[in-house]
Amino acid sequence: MTAADIIPALAILAVLTRELMWLSALGIAVSGIDDLLVDLIWLFGIAHRGETLQPLQPDEAGHFAILVPAWDESAVIGAMLRHVLQTQQHTDFTVFVGVYTNDPATVAVVQAIDDPRLVVVSTGHDGPTTKADCLNALWRGALAHELVLGRRFKGIVLHDAEDVVHPASLALYDRWMPDYAMVQLPVIPFADQRSLWVSGHYLDEFAENHGKDMLVRGLLGAPVPSAGVGTAIDRTVLEGIAGGGAPFDASSLTEDYELGHKIHALGLKGRLVRHRVDGEIVATREYFPATVESAVHQKSRWQTGIALAGWDRIGWHGTLARRWMLFRDRKGPVCAAIAIVAYASLMLVITQVALRRMMELPDGAVLPLFFGPEDSVFRWLIVVNAGLLAWRLMMRGYFTGRTHGLAEGLRSVPRAVVANVINFLAAVRAVERYRRLLEGGGQFWGKTAHRFPAIQSGAALPVGDGGHV
Repeated sequence: MTAADIIPALAILAVLTRELMWLSALGIAVSGIDDLLVDLIWLFGIAHRGETLQPLQPDEAGHFAILVPAWDESAVIGAMLRHVLQTQQHTDFTVFVGVYTNDPATVAVVQAIDDPRLVVVSTGHDGPTTKADCLNALWRGALAHELVLGRRFKGIVLHDAEDVVHPASLALYDRWMPDYAMVQLPVIPFADQRSLWVSGHYLDEFAENHGKDMLVRGLLGAPVPSAGVGTAIDRTVLEGIAGGGAPFDASSLTEDYELGHKIHALGLKGRLVRHRVDGEIVATREYFPATVESAVHQKSRWQTGIALAGWDRIGWHGTLARRWMLFRDRKGPVCAAIAIVAYASLMLVITQVALRRMMELPDGAVLPLFFGPEDSVFRWLIVVNAGLLAWRLMMRGYFTGRTHGLAEGLRSVPRAVVANVINFLAAVRAVERYRRLLEGGGQFWGKTAHRFPAIQSGAALPVGDGGHV
């Protein structure tokens, strides 16, 4: 095959590359401007505010219920519960652990902890079901316990079996309720030295999400979603959501996310609180998936529940701020696909440029340019996108760096590529999960394997964050 034989194929490929570059450039511009607007609101509306250094005491201390759903958690649940029971500064609480009849290992670990503030609640059936189903059993257990105690809980706190709960968490919830119907504390992933790139990309996403995005939502009066952990809901409000039944929708993949929208629909407010005690940010910490497969598995559930099924379940209505945040929640799968298209377009350009230089073209052979003189709009679009990308990486590096240190902040820049690939793979799987949902497929607890850090019993775990928000 001569060079002349592949000229037509290269010409067609050049046209295809051009169209793909236009598509990706427009998508990147729209998403980049969207992110920039949030950044500007944070910079001019929130960033200048300082953080209080000590929690303010409420007029009267409240009683809290901590709900911990547990399926196949024997490896971590014991250490997690002991840490909570031994370190909380606010001591008026009861921990309810939801277990299944076919999970004797978890049941045995929980029952081995001798503490009157710990209550084991059986779902009464085999697992796994959904996390929401287990939470509903815990809700019923908490109501029954109220009758025994003769007093009502002030708030219902949600945690997972692998969470490291900050000692000041309950005190902070007590301070901000009932001013807010839901109080969310930041979630700060642990830096996993065994998985600096896969697990590490969660550091970047949560640092920016809980250091900026959720604060902007609160400022705009939009719904503040629950993260499912480190969340406290006013007990009376949760009872109103339940309406005499179950407060958590067992058919939902993301019952925590929807909870924030339900609270907002009632005309009530939720807030993400960033608060310091002795220089430490009060937050929930945990390890996140360390392999590509486990990360894709987890994120595909999030994307299915929020971006796809969430459109059906929540709709697209409300204030302009609410609709804007719904757009941001649902653009993830599309943005992931656009990022992959952009990477593919770049590779096509590099490949074709290399082939053109290697080929000995016959006299008179002309291949179309990717972009001619008439494409000045696209050239300007590339410049704008380059600026938006540089800004986005700088912001991500800033938030990651102030939470996890300079090394992680610098690592967040190349790690953005890893995040894009994982999010794309998760989007592909999310579409398949959504298809099964539409066909009537059942839901199950799609949890990942969990780890709990090796810390001394009863010791508080410091949470580093050097910035002000």
